[in-house]
Amino acid sequence: MNLSDAIYKTVHSAIGGLEALAIRMSIRTQIMRNKANPNSGANYFSPAELDMLMALTGDHSVLHALAQNHGYVCVKVEGEMAQCDMAILEVFAKAVAAHGEVGAELYTTLADGLVEQHEVARVEEAAYRAKAAVTTMVNRLKGMVEK
Repeated sequence: MNLSDAIYKTVHSAIGGLEALAIRMSIRTQIMRNKANPNSGANYFSPAELDMLMALTGDHSVLHALAQNHGYVCVKVEGEMAQCDMAILEVFAKAVAAHGEVGAELYTTLADGLVEQHEVARVEEAAYRAKAAVTTMVNRLKGMVEK
């Protein structure tokens, strides 16, 4: 997902809608609409506003879009991680499932012999989720190392 789409999605899927979010962020409703509009070049969210947007909505799509645009993967750092065989098995299962999603999207993309941009975007999104799942698994393993 690109940054403009992530901002639009985050603003428009906020609980209570755009209007309630605008009030909570102390931004006039029309300005909020303009800032969230991917076709508007007049208004933009500041970094502090984007931070507040993610904090209020709990939607971190903006952060993931920025990371993805620059070749990075965001992985949430968990507080107390369970450090046992079952916990790592659960994380591993999520990583395997994420890779299955990549395979499914790739199969769908290639099935008709024609690769379209929207299909590549779906494969890219699935690959991003798979990278994040594997990174989480490795981080969990690092936490299990006996010192």
